[in-house]
Order: sequence, then C-alpha cells, then structure tokens
Amino acid sequence: MAAAILIAIGVACALYGAAVMAPNSGTLFFAVWFALAAGFLGLGLACKAGVIAALPAPVRVAGLAVLVAGALAVAGLSCASLSGMGQQPDEDADALVVLGAQVRADGPSNVLRYRLDAAADYYRNHPGVRIICSGGQGYNEPTTEARAMADYLADHGVPRSALELEDQSTNTVQNLQYSAKLLDPKNDRVVVVTNGFHLFRAMGLARKLGYAHVSGLPATSDAFYLPNNVLREALGIAKDLAAGNL
Repeated sequence: MAAAILIAIGVACALYGAAVMAPNSGTLFFAVWFALAAGFLGLGLACKAGVIAALPAPVRVAGLAVLVAGALAVAGLSCASLSGMGQQPDEDADALVVLGAQVRADGPSNVLRYRLDAAADYYRNHPGVRIICSGGQGYNEPTTEARAMADYLADHGVPRSALELEDQSTNTVQNLQYSAKLLDPKNDRVVVVTNGFHLFRAMGLARKLGYAHVSGLPATSDAFYLPNNVLREALGIAKDLAAGNL
C-alpha cells in the first residue's frame, strides 16, 4: 500500500510539473516538481522491491524522521505564505510599491497583471497616491518590468504623473531596497502590492529594510498554480531566513 501511494504521488508531481512548465512562465521552478516526482517514484519502487524493508531499523527510522521533519517545515512555511492573503492595506497610504514579475512580448504575465489590477483599483479609490513600479529587465523579457507595469497602469486609467519607475531590481529584496530610495521609508505610509502568497515574505523584508509604516495589498492569483507558487514561496522564505533578510 505504501509503495502504491508513493508512486501515485510521484506521478501526480510529474504531471503537475509538466502542466506548470507548459505555459513557459519564465522560471525553471517547475523542475522542483520533477525532482519531487523522481524522489517519490524512487521511494515507491524501492518499497515495492523490498529495498526499504531490508535496511536496518535505525536507518529506516532516521530516514523517516528526516522526511517528516522536511514535510513539516515545508508545511509550516507554506502556511506562513498563505497567511499573507489576509492582509489589509492602509486606506490612507502615501505610496504603493508594486513588485514586478514576468513580462512577456505581449505584456505583463497573469501574475503581474493581478498585481497591477489591484494597484489600479486602489488608485481609483485613493486618487493622488504615488505608485512605484518596481522591476528590472530579465534576460528573457522584452523590456523592464517597471516600464511594462507603468504602461499597463496608464492604459487602465492611472495618470502617468502618479507613476514612478524603479527599473534596476532583479529580486524581491532589491525591489524594496531600491524603491526605498524613492520614498521616505521611516515616515511614508507604504502599501506593498503583490500576490497574496508572496505578501508574507515581502512584508517581512520591507520591515527588515526599515519601512516603518508598511501594510500589504494582496492581489489574487490563479488557483491552479497556487501549489507551485506557495511551494516556491516557502523555499523563498527559508532562503531569506537563512540569509538574515527576515
């Protein structure tokens, strides 16, 4: 029974990884699902062949402990990621910082469009707020994320005079670090705009970087890709904790 369950999980991971890879999102994170698939399939086949049962009991117990600890750590970090979806933005913000994401030849990716739509909605209800579009240009992007973001917002009713561009950053830490140079982070009331699954880490990074009055505006995300995004974000939280960024 255990072998069948492990093999089924491995097949599910492989299929999901293929589905995530198909739209060419611009990242290689889908490979993690193939790695998980290989691990589960390998364990399942080893169980089926009796290899696991033949191992000394202490080895089996230690291996199980490592797997359980890893699963609990990922589950905890994933829950932390999901907690960002409940954030409420300051209704009297001085500035929005919209974090960049993949830009394609035809414009912002879905993930980025959700962030921009949330920012545009906030602006309609709070005209006069500054909007900082933050994101540089990746090797596979036709322009800087900041420029594409500003163009999208302008096309959706936000005046160019409200938009400022930070176009040098290549990751979330830099998004917030470089955007701070366009703000007074100790005094400005800043709303960070990103997808809900990304907001827990973004808020933590902002506070670490000296944003004294920061809140979050959670944009929506595609439900099908949420497991991929949350797993990626869990690993991102772990990385930033290890680096001292959180």
